[in-house]
Amino acid sequence: MARVCDITGKRPRVGNNVSHANNKTKRKFYPNLQKKRFYIPEEDAWVTLKVSTSALRTINKNGITAVLKKAVEQGYILY
Repeated sequence: MARVCDITGKRPRVGNNVSHANNKTKRKFYPNLQKKRFYIPEEDAWVTLKVSTSALRTINKNGITAVLKKAVEQGYILY
């Protein structure tokens, strides 16, 4: 199961743990993904998506159909 947001395409980023002695070890920063069901009235269907919390805020603001349309245009979702 890939940790990728279905709407924004956010993926894990790579960085460093930095100790007090300035030792650096590799680590990952994971996106805050939530599994969420959305109702699409145009298709009269429920869709389950893994979305980041920032994408969830965008969906709440603009609506699921507008956000899905934009995600398809950008190539994050393939219908």
